[in-house]
Amino acid sequence: MVSKKGGFCVKYTIHEEDPSAAYIQLYRQVRDDIVKGIYPYGAKIPSKRTIAEELGISTVTVEHSYALLCDEGYVEARQRSGYFVSFRSDSGFAAYSETPLQKALFSHPAESTPDFPFSVLTRTMRAVMNGYGDAILERSPNAGCLQLRSAIARYLARSRGIFAEPDQIYIGAGSEYLYTLTVELLGRTRVYAIESPSYKKIEQVYRAADVRLEMLPLGADGIKSAALRASRADVLHITPYRSYPSGITASASKRHEYLRFASSGDRYLIEDDFESEFSMSKKAFDTLFGSSPDQNVIYMNSFSKTVSPALRVGYMVLPRRLLPQFEKTLGFFSCTVPTYIQLVLAELIDGGDFERHINRVRRHKRKELSSH
Repeated sequence: MVSKKGGFCVKYTIHEEDPSAAYIQLYRQVRDDIVKGIYPYGAKIPSKRTIAEELGISTVTVEHSYALLCDEGYVEARQRSGYFVSFRSDSGFAAYSETPLQKALFSHPAESTPDFPFSVLTRTMRAVMNGYGDAILERSPNAGCLQLRSAIARYLARSRGIFAEPDQIYIGAGSEYLYTLTVELLGRTRVYAIESPSYKKIEQVYRAADVRLEMLPLGADGIKSAALRASRADVLHITPYRSYPSGITASASKRHEYLRFASSGDRYLIEDDFESEFSMSKKAFDTLFGSSPDQNVIYMNSFSKTVSPALRVGYMVLPRRLLPQFEKTLGFFSCTVPTYIQLVLAELIDGGDFERHINRVRRHKRKELSSH
């Protein structure tokens, strides 16, 4: 539907056959127009009332869509004026200046997270032992048990917008182990770059691997643009959601800037998505893996914060173009996570307990924030 209303050409549609909620459908359409430059930086987007009237939906639905756009840094709300685009496209790259974060969206790194319910964990452990029997003692496939890799693939598709097959997912004993594997996969002759400051073990792993390492300073919403432009890195390791210890989250503009950086030459991004599940935004932030058109992003996450650091389980999702190289250079490595632990995690994910815990934590954090 294309129609003229209040000076704007409203062309959005809500499809009943789409399983996504109406506000998510609208969010995606407006976001895509902003990224394409249809609404350039500083432009005003259609009012909530205009959109609601033209689509026959409630203004509350539009408000939810616009709140997501604000959360992710695509637009900003100005009192009594409306919503204006804060996303900078490629045309604004050279003059880019970092913008303040919406600090209210993110909890401080030092804040505690409610523990995963011990009763749920022990119940699941018993169920796996009873259900699988002696199979829990069998050796895991090198890449990890199919049950867990399949469960992760389904979870990522419904929660993070990452559509990957189980053969693209590799299970390992924690993030540091996976960091080491990426160096072996991509090679020691490359230049690697990380955020400064960053999680200490990220730097330690690259130093131990004896690769050339650049430390790129962080600005208000990610790596400073000048430092990124001057970088000679072939591999950029980033934590777009709430980098530790700074607590900085990359804005939508910055995430697209990372993608543009990687699109030049034979470059790769390592997207370390630790703790992103606990974002207090109404929708999880778009991943670089899901947004990249170039198959050059390696996605990583772990269960250290969402379940327990004692489990020592992480995973990475490889772009399909890297699978032959991975199989050739690292395919012989045995999986470092016990079969039993993998089956327990698969049951937690497929049974819904994993996501119920995440939602419970997010509600808890929102309640804490509103009480301050």
